[in-house]
Amino acid sequence: MFLVTGATGNVGSEVVRHLLQLGAPVRAFSRSGRARTDAAQSVAGDLNDPASVASALDGVRGVFLLPGYQQLPETLARCAQAGVERVVLLSSSSIPGGERSNAVTRYMLESEEAVEASGLPWTFLRPCAFAANALQWKEQLAAGDVIRAPFANVRQATLDPYDIGEVAALALTSPGHEGKAYALSGPESLLPEERVATLGEVLGRKLTFVGQSNDEAHAEMSAQLPAAYVDAFFRFYVDGTLDESPVLPTVEQLTGRAPRTFRTWATEHAAAFK
Repeated sequence: MFLVTGATGNVGSEVVRHLLQLGAPVRAFSRSGRARTDAAQSVAGDLNDPASVASALDGVRGVFLLPGYQQLPETLARCAQAGVERVVLLSSSSIPGGERSNAVTRYMLESEEAVEASGLPWTFLRPCAFAANALQWKEQLAAGDVIRAPFANVRQATLDPYDIGEVAALALTSPGHEGKAYALSGPESLLPEERVATLGEVLGRKLTFVGQSNDEAHAEMSAQLPAAYVDAFFRFYVDGTLDESPVLPTVEQLTGRAPRTFRTWATEHAAAFK
């Protein structure tokens, strides 16, 4: 049995999908307690409540774990007590060379450190930006054909969560991945304007991209996020402390196929924008 936390999210749902395709039994853990498929056992719980995780660990060999939860050390201790044999942690591309003073990098580093300190065999997944981040444009698309977005000059080799899910499933179910940190990217490095154009082609709409000024972007993000996280993203993408443009070979090396393109992701999720 494998426990997938965040099982209804963009990544967790893909981990569930790939584990099921491998014929593995899956327990889908989420706040709602509702998996996206009836093929997985659904369990309600909260990663901020280690006892709720512990109650879902009966017979579990491996756990897919999300980062950033304050009670993570206790949760991991519960996993060890329950006989869990391996943990796959979703981490971040900002870890290598990252600064602990950056709020995003810090909570990712602390999550990795907690997993290492637990003594459980581990694998870290360090993906770059998700193709699924385009879902944040849904409201603008509902209002018209203009997409305004920050960091217009920043290229990213955006990654389909489908590929993260397949790598996670492999790391959970096959040997040879213990103690490894996998940097993951998609197959092409695109500007926001190029992703918007591709999405428009998929949707059959002529979309216009407008890059926000840094001041405009900062004000909008500050209305939605704590100041420390706004500062973190500006350090990544304005100061240039994080480069997510390189196309990496890891997904193909591990899965035997090229990672999926942004167009493929957009085509599969087109209904979400309508």
